[in-house]
Amino acid sequence: MTPDMAFECLLVSRDPQVICTLNHVLDNLSISTRHCLTPSKALNDLRASSADLVVIDWDEDRSASELLYEIQKSDITRKKTVLAVSAVDRRIPGTHFLLKKPVTTESGTQSLKIIYSRMLQDYRRYARYAVMTPVIATTGDNQLVPVTITNVGDGGVGISSIQRLSVGDILSFRVLLPGARRAIYIEARVLWTREYGVSGCEFTRIPPVDLDILHDWLKSKCQIKKPFVPL
Repeated sequence: MTPDMAFECLLVSRDPQVICTLNHVLDNLSISTRHCLTPSKALNDLRASSADLVVIDWDEDRSASELLYEIQKSDITRKKTVLAVSAVDRRIPGTHFLLKKPVTTESGTQSLKIIYSRMLQDYRRYARYAVMTPVIATTGDNQLVPVTITNVGDGGVGISSIQRLSVGDILSFRVLLPGARRAIYIEARVLWTREYGVSGCEFTRIPPVDLDILHDWLKSKCQIKKPFVPL
C-alpha cells in the first residue's frame, strides 16, 4: 500500500481504451495505479513494487503467460489479486477474476467493486498492528507465563516469551490494547514458534463483548483511503 493506505494496482496494457477506462474506474475506487505497456516490463516493476492488484490485458502472447507464471510462483506476489482482461469469455488459470472486452465504465466498475471488497476483507484479515504489551498468560495446565504481545490482528496475535512454548499450547490472558476502553480476555493457540521466543497464535475464544472491542480497535487502526463511489 501507499503511505496514505490506498491499494496499489499495476495495470499491464497497451490498449488506449482499456487504459483510459480502467484508470478512471480505479481512480474512483481510490486505487493508486501504475501503468506498464508490456508484461516483460511489468515483471521488473512487480519485483520492486508492493502492488495489491495486477490487471493484465490478456492477449495470449507468451510474455503475458510468463508474467502470470511469475506471479503464481513468487512468494512476494502470493497475496496479489490478479484480474485478466480478455475478449475470450473463459476463465484463465492462475487469475482470480475475468473482465470481458470491450471494457466499459459500467462493466469495469462492477468487476472492480467486487475485487475491492475482497481485497479489503483480505487486508483486514491479515493485517497486524504492533502493540508490544507485556501480560501474564495462563497455560492449559495453569502455569503462569510472562509474555509480550507484539502484534494483534483479526485472527490472532504475535507473542514473545523467554519461556519456551510449543505448537498447540493454549494461552489465556487479558490485554489492554492501546486506546481501548478496557482490557479484553483472549484464549489463543500457538500455531508456530521461532528462535528467540517468537510465536504466532490463533484466537480460540474471545467473549462476545470483548470481541466487539477488538473489532472496533482493529477498525480504528485500519485507515484505508475511501473510494469516491459507493460500494
